[in-house]
Amino acid sequence: MSRLAAFLLVTPLLCASMPAPGPGTPSSKPRAPVVRPGVEVFVANPPAVVKGKRIGLITNQSGIDRQRRSTIDLIRAMPGVTLVALFSPEHGIRGVAETRVESSTDERTGLPIYSLYGETREPTPEMLKDVDVLVYDIQDLGVRQYTFESTMALAMKAAARKGIPFVVLDRPNPVTGTILEGNRLEPGFETFVGIYPVLSRHGMTVGELAKMYNAEQHIGADLTVVPMQGWRRDMWFDETGLPWVNPSPNIRRLEAAIHYPGTVFFEAVNVSEGRGTSAPFEQIGAPWLDNVRLAATMNAMKLPGVRFEAVDIPTDSAARKYPGQTLKGVRFVITDRNAYRPIAASLLVIEQIRKMHPDKFEWRGSNAREPGLLTIERHGGTKKLREAIENGTVAELLKAWERDQAEFAKTRAKYLIYR
Repeated sequence: MSRLAAFLLVTPLLCASMPAPGPGTPSSKPRAPVVRPGVEVFVANPPAVVKGKRIGLITNQSGIDRQRRSTIDLIRAMPGVTLVALFSPEHGIRGVAETRVESSTDERTGLPIYSLYGETREPTPEMLKDVDVLVYDIQDLGVRQYTFESTMALAMKAAARKGIPFVVLDRPNPVTGTILEGNRLEPGFETFVGIYPVLSRHGMTVGELAKMYNAEQHIGADLTVVPMQGWRRDMWFDETGLPWVNPSPNIRRLEAAIHYPGTVFFEAVNVSEGRGTSAPFEQIGAPWLDNVRLAATMNAMKLPGVRFEAVDIPTDSAARKYPGQTLKGVRFVITDRNAYRPIAASLLVIEQIRKMHPDKFEWRGSNAREPGLLTIERHGGTKKLREAIENGTVAELLKAWERDQAEFAKTRAKYLIYR
């Protein structure tokens, strides 16, 4: 076994091969229901802070109970509270938008929908003028580079400024609450895809994160977390009995969610992360990529829990990268999700692509909201990652990040709700 594979085995991740499950992958049939999400606990026993109050609800299509009933409908039907406003995160209230989302009116309820992914990313005083309490219910992915966590943090700050309670209806971390991976975001790299210094893969639920944000960042919100019942930290989403709903348009199954903490980094380079293909975030590619050689090189590393397959990948006309072309691609196939480390795997792939194609490889630039930072720096929360890829020292950086993981584990311990 290589030294790299050995050190990657030290820390406990993944899923299924496409299209059929293989050894070490989740079954296609979920176990009997064992977890009650926070919304069910909330409806059955509303906390005192919401009784008699006008509620503003931050949610999307993932806000449902075990019977797939919408949190919007469940709260509207509750006696003693009044739902007065909806707030939508990235991808909108229905979770299908790919670009900025505008405020609108909900056709079904007639309620205003205030976008938190348009001109503003946090509730304004005008949006909150008729709101007595903010409630948050969105399924997260358990990774820092996902904007829903930042939406929650900014909404908590808005609630604190107005002096109204903030309630989080907790949901599972779909990729378990036991595995930590990546680095802690460094000062000066705070963006909407990484707002506070947590690990890239932090192993926390949104309720636990809210507790940590509130204390460690001195937000000062009047915070209530409504816990789930029956969730254990070692559970994968397909072990909860809860129905799967795509949390965003390109996370179409648990497999994509498991790969995402790593494959999201392909957004930072001129290699497709799979948007516009049949399996976003489960396969990567470019027309110029020597995919057969890349897959062989990666398989020779014997990384735990994953193998790599060379494939041809057609893209549709709406793909962000190389629309309407056939890509020379590599599919990530999970063989043992508990051993798999998606961040390590993806960063090592990016490093190899740059070595193999120095004349083709490119970094993607900054955006208008965070000028001066390359996408790799926004996603990585540091300049060290880009430097390591360029210098061929990713394995050494991954080893150094183990210190971040050990320190973060100590910090988060006091905010954990579940065993």
